[in-house]
Amino acid sequence: QVQLVESGGGLVQAGGSLRLSCVPSGRTFGLYTMGWFRQAPGKERDIVAAISWNDATTYSADSVKGRFTISRGGAKNSVYLQMNSLKPEDTAVYYCAAAPAGATIYAAREYNHWGQGTQVTVSS
Repeated sequence: QVQLVESGGGLVQAGGSLRLSCVPSGRTFGLYTMGWFRQAPGKERDIVAAISWNDATTYSADSVKGRFTISRGGAKNSVYLQMNSLKPEDTAVYYCAAAPAGATIYAAREYNHWGQGTQVTVSS
């Protein structure tokens, strides 16, 4: 069974940092585009950042540019999201997802594997 397992969420004060991790189990996602999405209460799930299957392209939403960085590494091609200068509006459940190579990097509809999510809460 293929799973994406997120970790690293928690409660942090505004201005602080967190590093989210996404570790695949059941298979590796070395030829997959990987993305981080988030969903706040009452809102749609939005793209935060993504990295293409060959690491040649990264994408960051305007709201997180300069603060969040996506990276990939490790034997299982784990994916990470370094989040700095966190703001209360970053509060959401963060999801890791995988899409086949060639998928539109920022399009949620093209991601076909999803994790269960990890809660990030930023206090003011």
